[in-house]
Amino acid sequence: MRNLTVSKSVESASKIVLEGVSWRTYESILSDYEGRSGVRLNYDRGVLEILSPISEEHELYNRLLSFVVETLAEAMSFEYRSSGAATFKRPDLERSFEPDSCYYLQNEPRVRGNFHLDLMVDPPPDLAIEVDITHSSLDKLRLYAAVGVPELWRYDGQEVSAFWRKDERMVPMRTSLGFPSVAAEALTRLMEQSKRLTRSAWNQSVREWTRSVASSSHS
Repeated sequence: MRNLTVSKSVESASKIVLEGVSWRTYESILSDYEGRSGVRLNYDRGVLEILSPISEEHELYNRLLSFVVETLAEAMSFEYRSSGAATFKRPDLERSFEPDSCYYLQNEPRVRGNFHLDLMVDPPPDLAIEVDITHSSLDKLRLYAAVGVPELWRYDGQEVSAFWRKDERMVPMRTSLGFPSVAAEALTRLMEQSKRLTRSAWNQSVREWTRSVASSSHS
């Protein structure tokens, strides 16, 4: 077994970064955490990041963005599958990630009814969501690109950024890939509205906005 070291103290006592972690050791640690809520494990070629517990603020933003995705998909009559914070592993690449939320959109038919996804044969999620209000110690953009995730939405507490996978890199873009008529700027405005409105009023605002998006995309 490799010698494990804590690489550095990072912003929050809830975040631990270990270096020199073998894939075998990572899978053993992952098994120890199985079934525990509020924990995220991400692994990139020997570096393991453990986030726990997930703060209430973090989870709120995650749920808000997830609501936007699902309301958009329903308004636009897109089939979708939510895979939440499932663990996605590529042992051949020695990489693994647990997003805050993720969705199958274009590839939903390929994974429908399959509850034992294996990225060695199954596609990765079409869209991943990352709430990064404390700043990850791993290069998540590189990690998602390496595993083949086509799109990432990242929210830092102030702004929603959309990234597309191009040439094995995640590149910032002005619009969504899965929802081409949706601009990242519009997503940012929705998240800012959520800080001023009650949840029920905000939900209604999102529904009205998604209906407008769907109507304009069909015209």
